[in-house]
Amino acid sequence: MKLVERMPRVQVTLMPEEAEDMWHTYNLLQIGDSLMASTIRKVQTESSTGSVGSSRVRTTLCLCVDTIDFDSQACQLRVKGTNIQENQYVKMGAYHTIELELNRKFTLAKKIWDSVVLDRIEQACDPTQKADVAAVVMQEGLANLVLVTPAMTLLRAKVEVTIPRKRRGSCTQHEKALDRFYEAVMQGILRHINFDVVKCILVASPGFVKDQFMAYLFREAVRQDSKILLENRPKFMLVHSSSGHKYSLKEILCDPAVTARLSDTKAAGEVKALEDFYKMLQHEPDRAFYGLAHVEKASEALAIDILLISDKLFRHQDVATRSRYVRLVDNVRDNGGTPHLSLPCTELTQLSGVAAILRFPIADLSEPEDDSTSDEE
Repeated sequence: MKLVERMPRVQVTLMPEEAEDMWHTYNLLQIGDSLMASTIRKVQTESSTGSVGSSRVRTTLCLCVDTIDFDSQACQLRVKGTNIQENQYVKMGAYHTIELELNRKFTLAKKIWDSVVLDRIEQACDPTQKADVAAVVMQEGLANLVLVTPAMTLLRAKVEVTIPRKRRGSCTQHEKALDRFYEAVMQGILRHINFDVVKCILVASPGFVKDQFMAYLFREAVRQDSKILLENRPKFMLVHSSSGHKYSLKEILCDPAVTARLSDTKAAGEVKALEDFYKMLQHEPDRAFYGLAHVEKASEALAIDILLISDKLFRHQDVATRSRYVRLVDNVRDNGGTPHLSLPCTELTQLSGVAAILRFPIADLSEPEDDSTSDEE
């Protein structure tokens, strides 16, 4: 994300440069915000003879945001709202839907700029906050190439090749199909992985598929004199997975060997924080709290060392409820704790979206008053 212009506490102009930037924009937008961006509008015109025609024109509109729709697979973001500035093509108060595009700037204005929004902008515009972990999760005939960023997991390529079974006395067709499959995966790696940024490439599969692929990869790298693969060979790491589907990525990142290897990457910090919480919950439950009300009590006691909170909670449209979550994050940070805001929502759903590891145990915590906001969404 490129920061084009900033007017502190008023508005900010940003330009999304890659798919992940759409995710950051989705988390920045709230209902009631003002969004100005370039868009295409279908306009009807009437000639002097009374005939009616229509044309599509590009214009810049400023909308009061009413609906936000994000497609996580395609990383497309559509924003619907009412026009709040005079325009020659669109009347005041008319509805329009803007689809934000890569490399086209937009201007966002808010009534309230809290610390979570400002941190999100800093994270999105920080060039070091990029995908520093890549993974190839594969099985015979199927491979998913993903980039793991601090905010989300991006599926960059999916390779599917039909592999015929081995026949008695002949394996020719089977081996030729495997070579085609491995070649397609290799080309996907060269096309989608930036070796200047990525620190580690995980190659995972059940059985010996990963070993056979790595043997093919570097045999071809030597034959083709591919310096980029040969120079980055130490970045590749073989890991076991139960399948070649994308959901196996979670078990891969939880592998102790992988955690040790990824100790200096951003993705590992969030995975390790969640693992530490579950271990603490098992062995020292007085130092592992979850649920908004209980975590707030621990924050008041200045006891929180690590706060785990789902970024889904900050998309709550009620200002008072959102302010409650922001206040919790600010209190933890001000008192020397470490908040993790970009954890996957699915990991914290059963914990009401909020959990904390404490510096010291708090026993006999009084039951907080029942509050419906702790069960938000």
